[in-house]
Amino acid sequence: MLKFFKKFKQGLSKTTQSLFGAARGIFGVKVLDAASLDELEEALYGADFGVETTTEIIDEIRAAYKKDKELHGKDAAEIGASVLRRVLEGAEPSLNLGQDGPEVICLIGVNGSGKTTTTAKLAHHFKASGKTVLMGACDTFRAAANEQIKTWADRLNIDLISSQHGADAAAVAFDSYEAAKSRGGDVLLLDTAGRLHTKSNLLEELKKIRRVLQKQNEHAPQHAWLVVDGSLGSNSIEQARVFHEAFGLTGLIITKLDGTSRGGALVGIYRNLKLPIYFVGLGEAAEDLQPFSVESYARAVFGLEDDTV
Repeated sequence: MLKFFKKFKQGLSKTTQSLFGAARGIFGVKVLDAASLDELEEALYGADFGVETTTEIIDEIRAAYKKDKELHGKDAAEIGASVLRRVLEGAEPSLNLGQDGPEVICLIGVNGSGKTTTTAKLAHHFKASGKTVLMGACDTFRAAANEQIKTWADRLNIDLISSQHGADAAAVAFDSYEAAKSRGGDVLLLDTAGRLHTKSNLLEELKKIRRVLQKQNEHAPQHAWLVVDGSLGSNSIEQARVFHEAFGLTGLIITKLDGTSRGGALVGIYRNLKLPIYFVGLGEAAEDLQPFSVESYARAVFGLEDDTV
């Protein structure tokens, strides 16, 4: 558990540093004052926690401050973490794959969100947990996509089904499912082409992939996860909403949290969409894609230690 928490602490360090740096008065001294609360409020906005969450955190800390003039910085951090736990209730899903095998996870998102890399990292994660995993290279639109995912497949020793550049993505999805079924696969990960949420023709391609899969298994794809670039902050909310309306998302993966000080956007995305967050990207290595933990996120953001040790 400690190793797992350290991943979150390291991956969210830029967000944590932005809070500590801007709000040194609240976390760096023993007793709070009114000015330090204003500093914290600004820092929370800067980390992209949004109006609702920032207001809740500040209101609860102010209430505690009025009640006890000896409120310490660590106590304020504990209050902030408590608010995040409450706001993110339901964001941490359970995942039991292989019950309706092969279960299909369709990865969706705009260009540059880290979708192909995330597909490979997910494959690594599921393989390490004992699942039989295949990947389908359904991004036939981007010339370098096949090469990129093949490099990952070779490095991780994971089976990949692909076709040539410009091939029908739905046909690749069909072939991938057939291969996963014939090989007794537990999980099939489909990397789809990056597409803007405003491009209706590319959204139609996603719907075609769904129709083709459902001819083989009426429940497929069992999972449709949107890969969101965490560094884009709250700008991702509208993008996610359109994809949800068009394809019916079942969950989220928030990537690149290690490279941004705006890690609070994760909260706003969940507040708006109420979609579970399955994984978060906390670094470059395959092992840095971690299952989302509300507790680890809430404590890491506010610079608290793991309370399970």
